[in-house]
Formats: sequence, structure tokens, C-alpha cells
Amino acid sequence: MSNDRSEWRRIGVIVPSSNTTVEADFMRILPAGVTMHAARMFLAETTAEAERRMIYDHVPIAVTDLASLRPHVVAFACTSGGAVLGADGETALVASIGRETGAPVVSTNDAVGKAIETLGRKCIAVLTPYVDELNETIRVGLERRGLTVVHMAGLGITDNFGICNVTPAEIVAFAERELASRQFELLFISCTNFRAVEARPLLTQRFGVPVVTSNQATIDAAFDAIGVSADWPLLTQYRRRQQLDLGPARKI
Repeated sequence: MSNDRSEWRRIGVIVPSSNTTVEADFMRILPAGVTMHAARMFLAETTAEAERRMIYDHVPIAVTDLASLRPHVVAFACTSGGAVLGADGETALVASIGRETGAPVVSTNDAVGKAIETLGRKCIAVLTPYVDELNETIRVGLERRGLTVVHMAGLGITDNFGICNVTPAEIVAFAERELASRQFELLFISCTNFRAVEARPLLTQRFGVPVVTSNQATIDAAFDAIGVSADWPLLTQYRRRQQLDLGPARKI
């Protein structure tokens, strides 16, 4: 990697203030010569009202901050935040971020949609940590893309910081409870603060279908925009407890 910082590729990420998972997932696979820089937008509760306030009151400040480091790409990393705006509202938000930063912009919702489209699956199951009002906005966005949501379930968590405390083992157990007897072609796990990237290899093995997560799709899209690829760890690596502490599966 060159010591000349001008040659490094800079990824700007706009993330809710209480999210502790996005940066961790980026750092797992950030290649040499690429740096990630986060700007935060205040959010304590995962409710539709709180997320609208986050976007209208705090996104402009985060965008101004990111623009000053001249990013090569910007990721708007909040699935439900984009979803509450609706398709037209999120499109306008992405365009505004692009104008202010002078960089291409990827949103988590668009990244997820493109990831599912690439895999060519139509009948999907969706798991989230959200309450029902946010789940409905996610469902509407997916169905607008021509997808059939055969089952959707959320954990009902409104404390955004608390979402990151759900362990990968608990996500797998949640999926087992909700999906063991259901038929679907792809599993989407929503929320950039959910530790779904860590659970993804085990879920893929358990259900035998592709698994798309908010952070995995966002990272793939951001990397693609700067011409690099994500080297996701294999299932065998996740099985080593020194690399991933799955944690006990509490009943949630």
C-alpha cells in the first residue's frame, strides 16, 4: 500500500449515532489502500418518527462533514431510515448527498435490491429487529421491486443501541423459530445495526438459500463503486470461537 494518502480510496459512511455494527463489519474486510470514514446522525429509537427526525435534522450535518474529506463513494447505511422516506424520498436523499459530496452514493436499500436482483430470486423471507411499523416500510420497498415476501418477522426492538446486543447465535435461533417450516428462495436480514453479517454463513448452511444482509449488501456496493471486491470469510472461519464469539442464544 502506498504511503501517499492521495492514492487511497476513501469510503464515507453515514450511519445512525447509536449504530456500533456498520464500522465493525466494514473493518472485517477492508482491503489495503481503502479507508472508511463515518459521519453520524443522531438516533436513539428505531421508530418511524425518530428516523424521520434523524434524516431531516441530522443528515445535512453528516453530509457536510463527509464532503470535507473528499470521499470516493458515500454509503447511506440505514435500511429503515431510507425505507420510511419511501422510494421517491430516498431517491431524492441520495441525489442530495451526491450533490453535496461530489461522490457516487449507495443506499442500503438500493444495495439490497440489487443484490437480490443479481441472485435472481423472487420469493423471499425477511427477518428484522424492528417493530411492525418499520417492517411494513421494508415490505413495501421490497414488493415495489417485484419481490414476494412470503414471511416477515421482527423482534420489536425500539432501542437502537440494543439491536447490536442481539448475538449472531440469537439471530440464527430467531430464524429457526420463524422459518423452519417455510418455503422461500432467499433470506434477507434487515438493519445495519444487526450482527447479521456474522450469522450469515451459518444461516446459509442451515437454510440452503442465499442470505443477503443490510451491511453485506452495502459493503459490496460501496466496494464495487471504487473497483474493489469484498473477501467475505468462509463458514469454517466463523466456526472458530477465537474469531467469532457467537454467544449464548438467549430467548428473545
